[in-house]
Amino acid sequence: MNILIIQGPNLNLIGVKSAKQGKRITLDKINKGIRRYIREKDIYVKIYQTHSINKAVTLLQRNRNWANGIIIAPGVWSTYEAVLLDTLELIGVPTIEVYNKDDNDNYATNSLLSTVCIKKIVVPADEMFVNGIKYLEKS
Repeated sequence: MNILIIQGPNLNLIGVKSAKQGKRITLDKINKGIRRYIREKDIYVKIYQTHSINKAVTLLQRNRNWANGIIIAPGVWSTYEAVLLDTLELIGVPTIEVYNKDDNDNYATNSLLSTVCIKKIVVPADEMFVNGIKYLEKS
C-alpha cells in the first residue's frame, strides 16, 4: 500500500504549541511514529509538510497514480481552499482528513473536504497519521 501524507500549514510548529500545553510533541516525533508503525508492513509512505496550497495541490496531482490512499492534515485549508476540494475530487484517491483535537475545532467542524474524504479523524496530534494509516489498512 502506498500512502501520501500531506502535513499542512504550521504543522512544523506543533512543538511550540505542545510545549505551551506541557507536552513534548514535535513533527519529527510524529514522523518517527509513522515510520515505526509501518516498519515490517507492506506500507510505503511519502511525507510532505508545506504551508503552500499550490505545493499541496501539485503533490496530490503528481502522486495520484502512485498513492492508494492520502492522509491530509489540512488545518485552515479545510475551511476555504476549494481548489483542494476540487483536486481531491478529481484525482479520486481515498482520502482521510486528520485534525489535532487540541486545535481550533472550527477547522474540522466546518471542513469543505468532508464531502470527498472517506473519513475525518480528530485525535491528539501524535495519533493523527497512524490512526489514518490504520483506517486505510482496513479499507
